[in-house]
Amino acid sequence: MKTRLFFAASILALAAFAAPAQETYPSRSITMIVPFPPGGVADLTGRPIAAAMEKVLKQPIAPVNRSGAGGKVGYAAAANSKPDGYTILIALSSVSIFPEVDAIFNLKPAYTLDQLVPIALVSADPTILVVHPSLPAKTAKDFIALAKKQPNEIAFSSSGLYGTLHIAMEMVVQSAGVKLRHVPFAGGGPAITALLGGHVMALSSGPAAAVGHLRSGKLRALASWGDKRLAAMPDLPTWKELGYKNVEFYIWAGLLAPKGTPDEAIKALRNAARTAVGDAEFKRVMTKLETPVNYLDAPEFQKFWDRDAERLVRTVKRVGKVVTAK
Repeated sequence: MKTRLFFAASILALAAFAAPAQETYPSRSITMIVPFPPGGVADLTGRPIAAAMEKVLKQPIAPVNRSGAGGKVGYAAAANSKPDGYTILIALSSVSIFPEVDAIFNLKPAYTLDQLVPIALVSADPTILVVHPSLPAKTAKDFIALAKKQPNEIAFSSSGLYGTLHIAMEMVVQSAGVKLRHVPFAGGGPAITALLGGHVMALSSGPAAAVGHLRSGKLRALASWGDKRLAAMPDLPTWKELGYKNVEFYIWAGLLAPKGTPDEAIKALRNAARTAVGDAEFKRVMTKLETPVNYLDAPEFQKFWDRDAERLVRTVKRVGKVVTAK
């Protein structure tokens, strides 16, 4: 009897010794999906916030550009990834658009919003209308007058069909009653490159992506989609003050994770984001980009996201099915 008891106790002791200790999150590197190519708002915001969060989490955060379909490819990849805390997403406001677009075209959704949960809002800026300096329009009113005189002649680029920068410009088209030619690209970076090269004449851009080119004179800013003037661009009028209704749009950048990510991981990521937005180097980079930090923790971010998504879905429904000009 004693022999059997000793044997059983030995087995239990060995099993306990062999069982791996529970990992403390994070125990390895984290992938941050950036759903656009380098050079756009998501990339310019995602990389410095990842670097700042690394300092808190003590593990690398590797930004990976998964571009395509105006951000839809990267959003779907994140939403459908394993919810283990080792894949996160730097999303723009366009994340709310594509499920509705799929519905309009009677497609199975690539993802749904309830597949993603918020970590933190990092920034939120209105887009600005930037044009190539060769365009004979010095003001927003000049731009509209020229568009009315030359319907479908002024080409504008975007981050993709139904993407953030496309929907913003559609608001102007609807409000001003003009016709512009849409040339979509696979992200904000290529869209602004096309504008710089004179392949298109206009773009609704995030301020961060355009500010350097505005300073150098390679681009010219005409108007803002905000409800008030940008502090960094006090001379830039808003569409609202110029008399155009329902032309208000914000390009926000926020961190999301797949639904089902463990609470421990979400808590650690929220804490890292909260600390990161106060990091001196992160603030320096964002100041250089003239993008004010607009931090919201997960609960407040969820409320903000719900309101913004409702407004964007209404806009997409008004736009309906869109076919790009050939």
